[in-house]
Amino acid sequence: MMHAPFITVNTGFSLSCNTIVTVFSDLRPSKTPTRQIISPMVPKVEVELDKLKKETLEMWTLVYNQLQRAGEAVLTLDKDLARQVILRERRVNAFELKIDSDVEDIIALYNPVAVQLRFVLAVLKTNTNLERIGDFAEGIARFVLDFKEPSVDPELMKRLHLAEMIDNVLAMLQTLYEALQKESSVLASRLFEMDSSVDEINRAAPDILVDYILENPTTNAKDALRLSGIFRKLERVGDHCTNIAEEIIFYLDAKVLKHQGKINPE
Repeated sequence: MMHAPFITVNTGFSLSCNTIVTVFSDLRPSKTPTRQIISPMVPKVEVELDKLKKETLEMWTLVYNQLQRAGEAVLTLDKDLARQVILRERRVNAFELKIDSDVEDIIALYNPVAVQLRFVLAVLKTNTNLERIGDFAEGIARFVLDFKEPSVDPELMKRLHLAEMIDNVLAMLQTLYEALQKESSVLASRLFEMDSSVDEINRAAPDILVDYILENPTTNAKDALRLSGIFRKLERVGDHCTNIAEEIIFYLDAKVLKHQGKINPE
């Protein structure tokens, strides 16, 4: 044993019990090695959380571009652009799986608590909402491919305020991106008012379409009515944006806003 030299008396003098206790006390692991083991873990957690945030913002950019292209495709009935949106949907799905996996790893390896745990949970739910927005962008693109008419009456589009609705949901996504990037609950709170204008346009669309069909008997009624599906999809995008806003506010301020206002179905 390594301790034997300290208890064998070969020098002609004896060791007191206190001396032996002191010697053995010096051999006990001090607190310093423990701090050396734990302290590298703290920045490691921060590094992993920072990577997770960057991944989420990258997915955000991808989903924003998908929705922007889908909106442009439906306004111009550009079928080639619609096909690009559909093909890129696979990247959105792959991003969602990657972020889900990273969240699971962080929880398993680092056991985050308090604000770190709130951030990880907010990212997990935000990731799901972003993927759903990507699905709606794909759905809008598929509508363009299935649309029979070569164009839509510009007057009808003006009355429907479709371009305005697309701009509004894109602005909501952009505001949320900045809210997470800058960690601003004030920016996130703006989403609820922005969503109201999206809901208003959606509610008005069916009556406008019916009136247009009655005024223009030669119109392809089926295509005109199917156009209302675009408004429902955009309205759902707005709902998912408000869901994300709630998660950001929960992460930053520890305030739970879910179910306090409009109920957003999953």
